[in-house]
Amino acid sequence: MKILVLNAGSSSLKYQLIDMDGEKVIAKGNCEKIGLPTSFLKHKANGKETIINTQIPDHNKAIELVLKYLQDKDVGVIKSLDEIGAVGHRVLHGQEEFKDATLITPKVLSDIKEFIPLGPLHQPANIKGIEACQKLMNVPNVAVFDTAFHANMPKVAYMYGLPYEAYSDWKIRKYGFHGTSHKYVSSRVADIMKKDIKDLKIITIHIGNGSSITAVKDGHSVDTTMGFTPLDGLVMGTRSGSIDASVVEYIHEKTNWSIEEIITYLNKKSGMLGINGGKTSDMRENNTLIEEGDANAKLFLDMLAYQIKKYIGAFAAAMGGVDAIAFTGGIGENQEDLREMATDGLEFLGILLDKEKNWKLVRDTEEIISLPESKVKVYRIPTNEELEIARETLKVVEEKR
Repeated sequence: MKILVLNAGSSSLKYQLIDMDGEKVIAKGNCEKIGLPTSFLKHKANGKETIINTQIPDHNKAIELVLKYLQDKDVGVIKSLDEIGAVGHRVLHGQEEFKDATLITPKVLSDIKEFIPLGPLHQPANIKGIEACQKLMNVPNVAVFDTAFHANMPKVAYMYGLPYEAYSDWKIRKYGFHGTSHKYVSSRVADIMKKDIKDLKIITIHIGNGSSITAVKDGHSVDTTMGFTPLDGLVMGTRSGSIDASVVEYIHEKTNWSIEEIITYLNKKSGMLGINGGKTSDMRENNTLIEEGDANAKLFLDMLAYQIKKYIGAFAAAMGGVDAIAFTGGIGENQEDLREMATDGLEFLGILLDKEKNWKLVRDTEEIISLPESKVKVYRIPTNEELEIARETLKVVEEKR
């Protein structure tokens, strides 16, 4: 079966077409700047990259374009849409309702819409992608939730210290995100170690523009850094990460900003972008600033490394030990100094990084980067959320059959 995987953002649409016989990506790409005059489609297939500069006013048009070029006689990979057996959609939030990937029915879609307040930046775009596919294709659509891998965290880990009614009536709790990435990477660690994941304690460290760390014990997420929303936890590209909630009131008193303006400030103007003075939210550009002697750019890197190290210790304590650590995500996979800084001084936990190897990794490869005598194995593993979504989609479709 060929499965189309879609990840719809507010102004973008990423896609992969995966042949599940061998789990081979046969085409991938993304529609960028949807709704803007400079929109375009970048399509990769058969070893070639094609860029189509065209008006993409909405997600309906974006998916029309994707389907058109998947069938194109010059750059396409299928003869008709009948070759696509299902569509798997990344959906940010499943609240407590959805603990597994789910076939999208009218009721399921209605529930997903109910969760928009829990993910106002991502959920509406996910819904647009689903509705566009339902309109244009007659195949099963499956929702794969970012929150699902974390859905069975123990209550002691996901509860906040609010009146209990905040949870029972309003469902305020830690949900966690990046679930497909953490699930994929922890599974790969077990495969590489040739051990049953149920016998392992793993810390997966997903560092990108959005970042989170998860404690995986016996194959399950038992704690994670992101919380009620993706704003919580580590400092990120434009997000503040964890702060004292009273800061919101203090900012309001200083600025008279509305709640919406303050949340935008914390979500889109903080983190790396805020600390380096609004110069960039891209780690590659931040690294250039560091090389030029920018003290605040260096401060961000130091803060991120410190927080990662702190959570490694915390999650090792929560699980009663740790067998393996895996760095993933665009920054986690490619930022050598961050991996070294985040593990430096953790020898007492049995973590011994092979510093020389850490700096000589070939891009996009799975590598062990700890010394042979290290009790805790440390890995760099490129994530593959799309493949995990495709696997979950296939499982749902086969079960329904």
